[in-house]
Amino acid sequence: MSKYIITTQRELRKAFWEQAGALGEYFKATYRQNDYSTTVRCDWCDYVETMYRNGHISEALAQRATL
Repeated sequence: MSKYIITTQRELRKAFWEQAGALGEYFKATYRQNDYSTTVRCDWCDYVETMYRNGHISEALAQRATL
């Protein structure tokens, strides 16, 4: 069993959009990372960094995660 609560990019993206609040209105299933606004991408990077620093995701996942 993994010590991390999130182990895949899919889980990480889902968790991000669930907590995104007002930014959630920008979610589009067909969008790739660079299709989103700078604000959304910056919030994503901050979210990934926070999840890593709090021990919720591995360093490897943090390094490869894309929105």
